[in-house]
Amino acid sequence: MKNRWIALYVENQVGVLAKVSGLFSGKSYNLQSLTVGTTEDETVSRMTICVTSDDITFEQIKKQLNRMVEVIKVMDLTNVPVHMKEILFAKVLGCTAEDKGEIFRIAQVFHVQAADIGADSVLLECMLTERRNNELIALLKSRFRRVEIVRGGAVAIESISTSCR
Repeated sequence: MKNRWIALYVENQVGVLAKVSGLFSGKSYNLQSLTVGTTEDETVSRMTICVTSDDITFEQIKKQLNRMVEVIKVMDLTNVPVHMKEILFAKVLGCTAEDKGEIFRIAQVFHVQAADIGADSVLLECMLTERRNNELIALLKSRFRRVEIVRGGAVAIESISTSCR
């Protein structure tokens, strides 16, 4: 069992997301991540999906997706060099002035932005790899008592060179 990544080009129509996610839930496959957005062609959306599965199950998923009328193209990104980022917001609450200084230093090291600041809180906006986001979360949680995390799914595009994730 390992994380597998799929990119789908689908018709940009009402109900397509429900059909794709329904395929996964109907087979009891748990989605780790799902992001959807329109492409340069407004009639086409691209989905980036992460699912944890074995080889046989993953092959079945790809075949079932290929059979869907609304799916234009299925691409297995699991072993392909890609550029992949995940959006994350981290809110640190109950901060002192000293805490804020440390949060800003951490933000600088991780190359993330302070999106908002309050009397006793800081909101960080991050667009990092999943691994770097995990590292940031672990560091914030180890240093501060009250940390709220909101994560979006990863977005990926195939590399045009040999660099990877």
